[in-house]
Amino acid sequence: MKRNRLFVLAAASFFNVLCLMACAQEHTNNEKKLSIANTITRTTVVLNNQDSIIPLKSLEKKNIASVSLSFAYSSVFDSLANKYDKITAFSADSYKDSANLNDLEDELKYFNTVIIAIDDQNANNTKFINFINSIGKIKKVIIAFFGDGRSLKSFDLLQAPIVWTAQNNADAAAIVPQYIFGGIAAENKLTTAFSAKYTIGYGFATTKIRLKYTVPEDAGLNSNSLKEIDAIAAEAINQKATPGLVVLVAKDGKVIFNKAYGTHTYDTNIPDKITDIFDLASVTKVTATTPSVMRLFEEGKLKLDTNIGAYIPKARTTPMDNIQVREVMLHQAGFIPFIPFHDYVKNGDYSRDSSAAFPTKVADNYYIKKGFFKDFMWPKMLNSPIKTRGKYVYSDISMYVMKDIVEHISEEPLNQYTYENFYKPLGMQTAGFLPRNRFKPEQIIPTEMDAYFRKTLLVGYVHDQGAALAGGVSGHAGLFSSANDLAIIYQMLLNRGTYGGQEYFKPQTVDMFTSKQSNVSRRGLGFDRWDPDSTKHYPSELASPQTYGHTGYTGTCVWVDPSRGLVYVFLSNRVNPTVSDKLGNLKIRGRIQDVVNKAIDEAKK
Repeated sequence: MKRNRLFVLAAASFFNVLCLMACAQEHTNNEKKLSIANTITRTTVVLNNQDSIIPLKSLEKKNIASVSLSFAYSSVFDSLANKYDKITAFSADSYKDSANLNDLEDELKYFNTVIIAIDDQNANNTKFINFINSIGKIKKVIIAFFGDGRSLKSFDLLQAPIVWTAQNNADAAAIVPQYIFGGIAAENKLTTAFSAKYTIGYGFATTKIRLKYTVPEDAGLNSNSLKEIDAIAAEAINQKATPGLVVLVAKDGKVIFNKAYGTHTYDTNIPDKITDIFDLASVTKVTATTPSVMRLFEEGKLKLDTNIGAYIPKARTTPMDNIQVREVMLHQAGFIPFIPFHDYVKNGDYSRDSSAAFPTKVADNYYIKKGFFKDFMWPKMLNSPIKTRGKYVYSDISMYVMKDIVEHISEEPLNQYTYENFYKPLGMQTAGFLPRNRFKPEQIIPTEMDAYFRKTLLVGYVHDQGAALAGGVSGHAGLFSSANDLAIIYQMLLNRGTYGGQEYFKPQTVDMFTSKQSNVSRRGLGFDRWDPDSTKHYPSELASPQTYGHTGYTGTCVWVDPSRGLVYVFLSNRVNPTVSDKLGNLKIRGRIQDVVNKAIDEAKK
């Protein structure tokens, strides 16, 4: 027995040593990566930017193509560019047999902005230069130029902006797109004269307006201090708390950690990817409905102290009529927590095929009858009893109500309003409702194997039954997104309303909605917050009193901590194959958050 114990201790010690060695190696590697990146950024110069085209702004007005003119690292370049906005990639190598690139130019007819990646080996290619000059006459063109600066003279007649770096490698290919989109600010000027146009001292300064993608060391953190995230993620998967998960950490406007763990489900070997799309559940409340309320409030169209009946005609003859919007946003309206609408679905209310009588898709092979929401669900909510007005009772009905108010005022469906006002201009490509209309099922993480209601595995159809019966677009659930898209909108909130060179909210609006606004709960307006009850350790033990965000039933959360400059995103499908409390019982989300909090606090010392 004693010998076995000694063996276990020795083994544990050996693994600890291995872990320490691996951690030290990662920190060393990241320091080297940062040193290489800093060398590249110290010599990268933005040229011909007299019209301030770089960094790109107003993404909602742009349709962007990336064209590789035989650039060897185009896949790295395009991968980084795609973190900022949807980029469609083209390669001149696909047109090698043609004497010119007219066919490629023809394929670019739907794009108004073209980013061209080219290196010094190809800068003297007449076919390429003719293509650049031709396309530059009709479209906004940006040149990403890699390699020997002496080849810049090929672009002497070009008016389009150029981002030039002397490096021609994968590291440079990952950095230059960040200049184009404003993840990195340009500061440098040419120190050598390369032509009559590109002379010593020439160069333009730009500002940082979006997230930067880098290593923890770039934000002053040691990679070793984040290593425990891997162990906690492994524990979650091994304990069957969730088959897979994605974690993203942004510090001071820099994404310093973004990793995927596990698989889509326990019985597949499809690995989770950082680009995968998750059902956000109640994170919808603060990523779709609340920002819409904030915008309409700022525009003076929605008043927090006006009653529901003023905005919803159907509510005027119901118990909801005189309840104020502020009470709804604080979960103090007295609404019951939820209504299990799926329990009311009878034979004859649904069909396995779509038709005019059964138009609303709830899941694969499940269509609810026309008018089920309008004629049954909505009246049932409006007439539900008001039991606890003035007390804090968390209720999904609150956000059904706020969705309807938003739609009455904006005169648009919530999914359309959020896309037009936030997701598209911010460059969020995956965020939105009804993801199966836009993405392949393989890109979407499956949630529950619904054996009770829909009798199918849910992939891209909202897990929440009420939101599903409402057609997949609701104020409390229905939003899907990747981790990167969430980082973008919450960085905008951390910036107090500004991102990508645009103001989405005034700082005081963000401050008001995200700060404590209730004398009976911890909550802000729409937003959940840090709990002052020290026994709850919510959302985590080390979270600061400034922390705001929300959790989601499917195993998701987003938390912003202004005191640490932190955006923390955790996405999982803990309801797969069926609902389990293990993720919460093991405190997986909060423990990972505290690894990050501790790492930031240690870096300050």
